[in-house]
Amino acid sequence: MSIYADDVVNFTSVLKIAYNFLTGRDYLQKKKSKERKTLVSIASGFPDLVFAADSIPVFPIRMEKFKLNLYLLALNSATSLFGWDLTTKLLGIARQIDFLKIVDNVLNDVISNINARYNLLYDLAIQKNVSPNFCFGVKSLYGMHISESNNCDCSLNFTIRCKKYNDYLKSLRAIIPNQIWVDIPPVDKQNEVNALEIMIDNLQNAIKELEHNTGNIVTDNSLKKQFRIGNQVKRYYKTILYDISTSDFYPCNPATFAEILALLTISFQDYNSNPQRYLENISQLVNEMRERIKRGVGMDVSNRPRILLTPIFNGWEPATQEIIYELGGKVVYSDWDILGLLEEIPVSKDSNPIEEYARFLLNSSKKGLSCLDECVTLTNSYLKYVKKVKVDGLIINQLADCNINFSCYDLLKNKIRTELKIPSIGINFKKIGDNIETVKSKLVPFMELFG
Repeated sequence: MSIYADDVVNFTSVLKIAYNFLTGRDYLQKKKSKERKTLVSIASGFPDLVFAADSIPVFPIRMEKFKLNLYLLALNSATSLFGWDLTTKLLGIARQIDFLKIVDNVLNDVISNINARYNLLYDLAIQKNVSPNFCFGVKSLYGMHISESNNCDCSLNFTIRCKKYNDYLKSLRAIIPNQIWVDIPPVDKQNEVNALEIMIDNLQNAIKELEHNTGNIVTDNSLKKQFRIGNQVKRYYKTILYDISTSDFYPCNPATFAEILALLTISFQDYNSNPQRYLENISQLVNEMRERIKRGVGMDVSNRPRILLTPIFNGWEPATQEIIYELGGKVVYSDWDILGLLEEIPVSKDSNPIEEYARFLLNSSKKGLSCLDECVTLTNSYLKYVKKVKVDGLIINQLADCNINFSCYDLLKNKIRTELKIPSIGINFKKIGDNIETVKSKLVPFMELFG
């Protein structure tokens, strides 16, 4: 029995999120063919404008055909008869009497399945002679679009200050002709007013193009409706990061908890293409976690150091969290919070939703999303965050070919170590599964610092 099976089989919400992610292909094809919805390719957690246009944002990997875990296949058949809650209870009872052994590695299998697909898409990009200067995340994104571009009607691109990322976006023109661009301008104290005006103008132009491509009108009400849903999602997400992950008692073992955070990181990109359903699932997840903690179901983690591993949204070695678990620690992932994407967008009767969204994007750009050329700015952003969340240690995931050079990583590690007196380390990453033993050899002495 895996370390994940006993925990995740009782998390109906996690099973729903995993199932909705992996069965995205069928769901999206139905939305496109039967409901005539426009599918819009997105990345990096910017689905709001698409939802407001009554269309479907798609993180393209969800168009891939995944092999479902046998347990999730059983859910597919049983939920239509019994519903989610009763089905998972029945299968949970069956597991306890050793009748259904297929629950082994449910969540681990889901994440492994997704990561294997990432590697295949990375390889596809290499085969198509994508620029070797792109990092793993950009190469796999490129591979997603090569593989599934025919299923997307257009692409919504948010350009940032990372030249390689913007070069990648430009290269998509040959794959998806219909491109909608939103440039996030550089911002500092001297040009805040001007940057806001430019950002508002850029959003208004993008909305016009989105309306043209989808045939739907984006209204203040449709924007505010989506922002309200998004704000609730972010609130629950932050509850998991700030309340539950900082507690001394977890509702599951730390390895399962890290897998859940990884699944949230991936699925947050497009809310699994259904914001209301995603809100209901993450709300249920928080309730399930709190109920388990209340009943004392889970694991005492008070003696385990809390390790922040970041950034992971452009690719990371998932075996790291298991290694840390085996070495007595607990891993947390907080990329979207660090980058400011979990900040709420103000919604009131008299507010201008486009202006509020413009401020949200600019604020995010100052936290790290768009300041990749400013090493000091990014480092200070990480310092503030580490102070805020009170982690015990920091692991910097150093992507090969990333626009952030290694001197910037070194500056970050040293500042964390000297100013905050927190152990920090960098681990190199190029492709999933490539150098697990090397990673482990660095993590063993790192974790001994907490002994």
